[in-house]
Amino acid sequence: MPKVRYERSGAAAVLTIDRPERRNAVDGETAGLLLDGYRRFEAVDEARVLVLTGEGPEAFCAGADLQAIAEAAANPELADRATVERPEGPMGFTRLTPTKPAIAAISGWCLAGGLELALWCDLRIATETARLGYPERRWGVPLIDGGTQRLPRIVGLGRGLDLILTGRIMGASEALDWGLVNEVVAEGGHLERALELAEEIAAFPQPTMLSDRRAAHEGLGLPIAEALALESELGAASIATGLEGATRFAGGQGRHGEGAGV
Repeated sequence: MPKVRYERSGAAAVLTIDRPERRNAVDGETAGLLLDGYRRFEAVDEARVLVLTGEGPEAFCAGADLQAIAEAAANPELADRATVERPEGPMGFTRLTPTKPAIAAISGWCLAGGLELALWCDLRIATETARLGYPERRWGVPLIDGGTQRLPRIVGLGRGLDLILTGRIMGASEALDWGLVNEVVAEGGHLERALELAEEIAAFPQPTMLSDRRAAHEGLGLPIAEALALESELGAASIATGLEGATRFAGGQGRHGEGAGV
């Protein structure tokens, strides 16, 4: 059975880590398969949103497979050593930036590199059983899949440092309060809700949605004048789509929130 499944569901591509016996921890082979799945998603225009999830209710992903890493350290000839040396990111693709939206559908444990995978996504849907954090702090394992950079960008530096420095694990309710997750759903409902949200996003005019998303990502951290110039530049490329939408609105479509999706 493959350690990662790539499937299509409507406008979404669903990438599932399938190692429930290891709490969906990522070894070298799994990282390579995640990268392959990401590239398949990027190559297909009809796949408008990536949904990343883990098999089973117990874990989204418990991080890197530390047992596999320890075995690789003891035997440099093992292929799993490539996990920590992968230029695209040890967890598969965490040093790449997707050109289309991604949603993490989280159930159970979302720890260490697993949380870094979830932070790589634009949105995070979690069940009430979700538990998130960086417990590798206690073992001296560094955050090298974007965890020190993406977490503060999402929740702010103070809160980000709370998790980075203490290694504590938080529940879904607190994560929602922080904005670390966007929605909390009942147990078992995470994938269904993520796919529903993916269809809503996919139904919008794509050029402007994608350019606005890019402006938000690339403008973060720039001086405001540069960020506004970037927004203007990217928006100009999709102005025709905007004018078409304005014409539809003037004709009565989309008023009172109709067709507004999220």
